[in-house]
Amino acid sequence: MKLELLKNKVFYNLKGKKREIHPFWLRERVNGKDFVDQSTEQRLFDPTKLKSNIKINKLKLSKYFLEVSFKDGTFTKISIKSILREFSNESDIKLIKKIKWNSNLKDLNYFNFNENLFEDKLMFHALINFYKYGFVIFKNVPTKNNFIINFANSIGSVRKTNFGEFFNIKSKANPNDLAYTSLPLSPHTDNPYRNPVPCIQMLHCIENRVSGGYSTLVDGYTVTEKLKKKFPKYHEILTQVKIRFQFKDPSVVLESWAEMIQLDQYKAFKQVRFSPRLDFVPLLDKKQLELFYKARKKISELYNSNYFKIEFKLNPGDLLMIDNHRLLHGRTAYKTNEGNRFLQGCYIDYDSTEGKLNYLKKKFNL
Repeated sequence: MKLELLKNKVFYNLKGKKREIHPFWLRERVNGKDFVDQSTEQRLFDPTKLKSNIKINKLKLSKYFLEVSFKDGTFTKISIKSILREFSNESDIKLIKKIKWNSNLKDLNYFNFNENLFEDKLMFHALINFYKYGFVIFKNVPTKNNFIINFANSIGSVRKTNFGEFFNIKSKANPNDLAYTSLPLSPHTDNPYRNPVPCIQMLHCIENRVSGGYSTLVDGYTVTEKLKKKFPKYHEILTQVKIRFQFKDPSVVLESWAEMIQLDQYKAFKQVRFSPRLDFVPLLDKKQLELFYKARKKISELYNSNYFKIEFKLNPGDLLMIDNHRLLHGRTAYKTNEGNRFLQGCYIDYDSTEGKLNYLKKKFNL
């Protein structure tokens, strides 16, 4: 794609088709200090109050900038890169390519915590890896005074749920969730019964004195792409049928209807939901149900396969950050008589990591 000037008009040429850029679109992007707050980049004017018949007086196009003088006396100098980016209709985050992985993955994306991490270039690289692989592990994170909240709020904002601002994951009597037992947990996504589902989960290891209790991760993106290729009918029905996910305890009942595999507007991977202890399939035609049950069984086999699953032990100070829309997580069983296994967890949403990543990119001019 490139820009061209002709008879005081600006055109963009995309895939052999030439189209004019509306003068009003350019006028909205006047970016001088009298028109835009240089810190927040918020407009100091209301574009809805402008006359609609904006006219261009003079144009100049260089390698990196487009300069525009308008007949109302205003002037702007816009970078070519910023114009092309807006026409792509994609954020920088969406342009980060997902890397498919399975049990052969050896690099677990470890990053060492330091006091300046949240303002450090290291955090930028950690977040890039998070979007590539769906998880990242920070080592040596302080374990005192519920530091997970400080950590989460230094990236964005904690999303509070009925489990609280944060939750303590340890075996206890009369639990309202299997996470609070020593039982094994098969790969699953958290909170599929919420609308919207929390995007990112943090799990901070405070104590781990048991021989079992290993953490497990599975890349739902890799698995669903495999299903799509090998079992297209299974993939299709899991992207079409909405099922009911439900959570109950003495104080709340949460429900949400959604597909087990959700696609975006371009039919590309967007999100997985998987928690077979919490899902309820609607009453469908018998043949459709037969296909659905076969598809659910197959994707469960793939999620639980040792080929796709990685297994590792979290040590005190390790903080695991998981993309809950992409990855499934679980743990192996452990014996409470061996010692304590104590993790703290919380949730944040994508705007937290996206905002932090964009801020660090601008700060370091990356």
